[in-house]
Amino acid sequence: MSDLALSSPATSPGAAAAAVDPDRASAAVWISVFAAMIGAFMAILNIQITNASLLNIEGGIGTGVDNGSWISTSYLIGEIVVIPLTDYLSRVFSFRNIMIGHATLFAVFSVACAFTHDLPSMIAMRGLQGFFGGVLIPMAFTLVFTKLPKPQQPIGLAMFSLAVTFAPAIGPTIGGYLTENYGWQTIFFVNVIPTAVMVMILYFTLERQPMQLKLLREGDWLGIVTMAIGLSALQAVLEEGNKDDWFGSPFIVRLAVIAAVSLSLFVWIELVVEKPLIRLRLLTQRSFGFGTISAVFVGFALFGSVYLLPAYLGQVQRYNAEQIGQVLAWTGLPQLILIPLVPILMKRFDARFIAFSGMMLFAVSSFMNISMSLDYSGDQFFVPNIVRAVGQAIMLAPLSAVSLGSVAPQDAAAASGISNMMRNLGGAIGTALLATIVTKREQFHSNIIGQSVDLGREEVRSRIAEVTNYFLSHGVTDPATAHQQAIIALGNIVKRQALVLGFSDTFAVIGIVLVLAAIAILLTGKPKGTAGSGAAH
Repeated sequence: MSDLALSSPATSPGAAAAAVDPDRASAAVWISVFAAMIGAFMAILNIQITNASLLNIEGGIGTGVDNGSWISTSYLIGEIVVIPLTDYLSRVFSFRNIMIGHATLFAVFSVACAFTHDLPSMIAMRGLQGFFGGVLIPMAFTLVFTKLPKPQQPIGLAMFSLAVTFAPAIGPTIGGYLTENYGWQTIFFVNVIPTAVMVMILYFTLERQPMQLKLLREGDWLGIVTMAIGLSALQAVLEEGNKDDWFGSPFIVRLAVIAAVSLSLFVWIELVVEKPLIRLRLLTQRSFGFGTISAVFVGFALFGSVYLLPAYLGQVQRYNAEQIGQVLAWTGLPQLILIPLVPILMKRFDARFIAFSGMMLFAVSSFMNISMSLDYSGDQFFVPNIVRAVGQAIMLAPLSAVSLGSVAPQDAAAASGISNMMRNLGGAIGTALLATIVTKREQFHSNIIGQSVDLGREEVRSRIAEVTNYFLSHGVTDPATAHQQAIIALGNIVKRQALVLGFSDTFAVIGIVLVLAAIAILLTGKPKGTAGSGAAH
């Protein structure tokens, strides 16, 4: 892909020798890759950075809790729509122009979010923030596979996996700390300095390339329109379905129909048009196809677990934003140490088995949380979070090497768009499905526990009497009122216990999904080349 050409290194003999060394990238390439990873990190960070601060943002812009989820949904819609467009946009306007332009506008609309005063303007700014930030993820991925030689690709993939896994883990920590200490607006200023550094580096290291505006006439515009409408509707269904009782809501039904029709048309168009927007036929390649399936399951688990743990700590244990961030930090900090070691593993072992091991460790960490009780809080999550951190650290880079390592260089950008879109879509499905499972399983366990809390049982009457006496000794003077409060308190205990069991069940679901991801990665073909083949040499 000519648009990815980078500035030539110095013409000294040593530099010239390095430039022609097929196993070593130039300094300019590495600097560009590093800058691109900053962009990917910031784009992914902003998916999660608002999650721990939604109540504060909702209060700041004067909207209700029921509508505040659109603050996150709008960003995801913008991001998931633009990721598949990245390859086409970079060919039309040049890789350099798109990278620098979108990064700049990403920072601009991030700042704009801090100055919004109502929900509609926040939704618009967050949607545009996601649209302009979304391209930074697949573009960083593409640089690794098009500009780094095979022996050095594991290092680039390790950098990318650090961005993908560390950003969601540290996002609520950063957001919670800034919100509690400096106000919710400050979480949107976090993007400015890193993005400015990234833009400056790319301005000097990416070579200027002419735009190919003639490609606008050849664009798969019907595919673009049906994809944008279908993915937007699907994302809205996934994000809002549980809150609106899924297909009990006419609004969700209409969105689901629009999504089904639009995405069906999109798939048909992409398979028959001469120059498709997304080359879906790449999925027929064994390694890329099964690798993408595994990526969907990994996205489900990765983003689902980042949703689940803060929800549990907030709803059951009543942690504030900063306390939630401190617990989640232990899923991110160990990865700073472990991920740089992954390229060494990839040179020695088959990448499929490394990814398989990481997914199974991640699954084990989830299964460790399936027997939670009312006393299960931050300290009890320490060991599972460490195990999860190890698993995440060693799974993503090998997974990327296996799935994209078999794709031809000229197809790398298209394959990157598909892979990243599907991982994010898996995350959206995971978050929505897990939220629904928590609700349904809470109702199930509440009914089961409630059958045991029968006023005809002596131990139940004895417990109510104890709680009644407690209220009478703590300021309640009317025995009837104290008795009623005791029954309400017992009901709340049942509800809270049912909620804990509901969350336990969802951790089991994440573990099962990760086992499926591990099976899918074993069905891929043996990696070719140094990146990912390891001992195959």
